[in-house]
Amino acid sequence: MSRLLRRYLAPYWKLLLAVAVFQTAQSIASLYLPSLNADIIDNGIAKGDVGHIIMVGGVMLAVTLLQVVCAIIAVYFGAKTAMSLGRDLRGGIFDRVSVFSEREVSQFGAPSLITRTTNDVQQVQMFVLMACTMFVSAPILAVGGVIMALQQDVGLSWLMAVAVPVLLIAIGLLIMKMVPQFQLMQKRIDVVNRVLREQLTGIRVIRAFVREDVETKRFADANKDLTATALSVGRYFALMFPIVMLVLNVSSVAVIWFGGIRVSEGMEVGALVAYLSYLLQILMAVMMATFIGVILPRAAVSGGRIAEVVDTETSVKMPEHGVTELPKSGTVEFLDVSFSYPGAEKPVLRNLTFDVRPGQTTAVIGSTGSGKTTLINLLPRLFDATGGSVLVDGVNVRDLDPDVLWSRIGLVPQKPYLFSGTVASNLRYGNPDATDAELWDALTIAQAADFVSAMDDGLQAPIAQGGTNVSGGQRQRLAIARALVKQAEIYVFDDSFSALDSATDARLRMALSRTMADATLIIVAQRVATIVEADQIIVLEGGEIVGRGTHDELLTTSKTYAEIVSSQLTAEESA
Repeated sequence: MSRLLRRYLAPYWKLLLAVAVFQTAQSIASLYLPSLNADIIDNGIAKGDVGHIIMVGGVMLAVTLLQVVCAIIAVYFGAKTAMSLGRDLRGGIFDRVSVFSEREVSQFGAPSLITRTTNDVQQVQMFVLMACTMFVSAPILAVGGVIMALQQDVGLSWLMAVAVPVLLIAIGLLIMKMVPQFQLMQKRIDVVNRVLREQLTGIRVIRAFVREDVETKRFADANKDLTATALSVGRYFALMFPIVMLVLNVSSVAVIWFGGIRVSEGMEVGALVAYLSYLLQILMAVMMATFIGVILPRAAVSGGRIAEVVDTETSVKMPEHGVTELPKSGTVEFLDVSFSYPGAEKPVLRNLTFDVRPGQTTAVIGSTGSGKTTLINLLPRLFDATGGSVLVDGVNVRDLDPDVLWSRIGLVPQKPYLFSGTVASNLRYGNPDATDAELWDALTIAQAADFVSAMDDGLQAPIAQGGTNVSGGQRQRLAIARALVKQAEIYVFDDSFSALDSATDARLRMALSRTMADATLIIVAQRVATIVEADQIIVLEGGEIVGRGTHDELLTTSKTYAEIVSSQLTAEESA
């Protein structure tokens, strides 16, 4: 965590310096007050000198005012530093996650990334706030208190030598017990977030299969585990404050007891009162340090989890000086491409070689798990091929400037996702400058204009997060329209017609063939009817190309394709 704090606190060194200056000033003022109090008792009250009492009392009021002002300013700058750190950490995590490939996102998991961005950042932020408030003043009060107490009376110094180590040892043992509990707590927060996210996302499935009781128990178990860990930490917290107060009270009694003996031997009463104040300041400084010590273990765990994210390099490396100029043609080539997931026993794709030309429609079909989605994810670099090369207009996608690459591709993913906002804001996601006329053109091609125009607000109709307020087919058509608004050279449809009925599918394909005649179309499909008119069909089986050609050619040359066709179409439809 120290490396993380050095990195993110460096821009705020001026604020930290101001915190140190004002905390030092208020700590020195606190140390000065007991000696003034002793002076009033010994030289004012004891001697009946009212003028001296008023004079020194005025000085005490001025010092107290200075202490309060310095403390307020120090806390203000400390809070500003901590809040700025939290903002920067959240931004740093978001910036890092935004360049992750699907491999890294899957590695951490969405619930864990959310926890790290919120709860973990909050723990580090709270630690910095407490450190700015107490980190400077605690050592000054402790060391300064010892010096000032010794000036009052050396004979009672053994009390400090006993009280301080006892307090440190007791708190240290509790903190050692709390560290593993904090680590476990953050993991269990991840589990609660994951279970809750799954249940909210899959609420329809849960209700359809009447699994409410099972899911309720699953959440209750995760919640129970988190509660048990939190209670365990709470018990240690409950022990901490009684121990601190016990040491403070016993020390106070000891000072008065043995100080009374010292007074009978000639020690002044004001010096005894000042010594008691200094001892309490020393113990309070130790207690402030323990507050930081209590927060530090959890903050350290959270800081480590944050550092894991910001220090993780994406497996998709962006070129430092990527190619920014490309001819607007849209040619795509896969040259001996292979891909393996980390730790997998065998590659998902093996030695794939084919090309896709502008003005042509290339379809990819195959059984479930044959590698279709993985194949097309290599084009926009959601993954990087572990072998071979993927070229766009003759340039390896690894060497292309990412903005140039992504501007050429209009992608409709297998699971279409809509963002909260309006129909128009979703359609303009890839082209913010698109006019309303262009949006309606895209909706017309995607066979979505009818239901959008039927909405009360048309293009300004609200869309819920994930598009949950529209049907699956409508969501799919809006996702297709969003890609079309981008006006790219290459369009990739990953099983994007599966939620459409046959008539809508046919109208959509006809509209695409008319309006996208010069574009490069890559269609991944499960339904043969969707791809029968494709210029080139790639048949995948076990991550390898087992057939390539037109529909009619593959019926006679590819056994795998013929089996897929026979399972879906009648003899008349396949003729």
